[in-house]
Amino acid sequence: MRTQVAIIGGGPAGLLLSHILHRSDIDCVVLERRSREYVLRRIRAGVLEWGSVEVLRAAGVGDRMDREGHLHDGTGIVWSGSRHCLIDTKKFTGKPMMAYGQTAITEDLYAARDAMGGVVIDEVDDVGIHDIDGDTPFVTFRKNGDEQRIDCDYVAGCDGFRGISRRTIPQDIIRIYEKEYPFGWLGIMSETPPLDEIVYANHPRGFALASQRNPMLSRYYIQCELDADLKDWPDDRFWDELKARFPTEMADRIVTGPSIEKSIAPLRSFVAEPMSYGRLHLAGDSAHIVPPTGAKGLNLAISDVHYLSSALIALYRDGDAKLLEQYSATALKRVWGAARLSWYLTTLLHRFPDQGPFDLRMQEDELEYLARSESAMRNLCEQYVGLPF
Repeated sequence: MRTQVAIIGGGPAGLLLSHILHRSDIDCVVLERRSREYVLRRIRAGVLEWGSVEVLRAAGVGDRMDREGHLHDGTGIVWSGSRHCLIDTKKFTGKPMMAYGQTAITEDLYAARDAMGGVVIDEVDDVGIHDIDGDTPFVTFRKNGDEQRIDCDYVAGCDGFRGISRRTIPQDIIRIYEKEYPFGWLGIMSETPPLDEIVYANHPRGFALASQRNPMLSRYYIQCELDADLKDWPDDRFWDELKARFPTEMADRIVTGPSIEKSIAPLRSFVAEPMSYGRLHLAGDSAHIVPPTGAKGLNLAISDVHYLSSALIALYRDGDAKLLEQYSATALKRVWGAARLSWYLTTLLHRFPDQGPFDLRMQEDELEYLARSESAMRNLCEQYVGLPF
């Protein structure tokens, strides 16, 4: 095969990039290791920055999001049993947030790709990326046991943290910055009405989060041990523990029910620099991972795609390579801002094994400061809602 851009990875980043490029008459092919059914079963993020909402609308895949997504003014924080404040992005930035699940976004993108005849080859094995430091890169893979090759102008690595793309960059070129946290998140999805607002809880028993996907789909998390086992967490135990970490008035409003998905995720901060090498450009989790506390992972993938698609369109349409040459530096500015915010909120809202009385009082005082200082809250809201592209 021959294409202009070979895209490795068929998650939201790869699908969105292929769709935007296709709409600008740039030929592309997407390779995905898993089946479409597997990709659509993955439960991931669900809170969109306003910039992400605008990108999806501009790409022509925002109609269902506008119908079914839930706008909210910000995210609440509760602590000390009854204290409460709101990260009120609407008040301080004029922009709301949108609750709309990554699974739904992926469904929308697959539908859009199918409608335009986009080429998405799934269930491929042994993907290899070759000659990215030259002018004629190519990608090899196996499909149904047969080896195939795609010649291309550029390769977009959208294949996630464990994908081949980042590992293709020479070790003496790439720099890795990483921090692992000493706990994980135990999360469940239930077909129950969520709370009216998304709420973080800082509690002596550990962090908790009440989130939402739609009026009859709730997502809840609790901080747990890294070595926690799902079989030790039946639904009843989870609901009891979740409610124990919220104020009584709020806990009484949590509607419980059977879980339809349950998982444990470790937390890490990870950034790889540069995000470009030769004809290869990384986007999404292949280049960075942030703790989910700041709701930035999916939003960073969308912003990467915004920058990369704009650069490729400028190159093919106008012959201007400047944006593509600057892609890594441009994207990393936003990545590091999101990494810092996610680290800050993770540090502020979780209980760490080595925390002493002084550390706990510092958490409480920081939360009190956010609650009483409009300047501090405005600063947080500007970062939380997403800095302008």
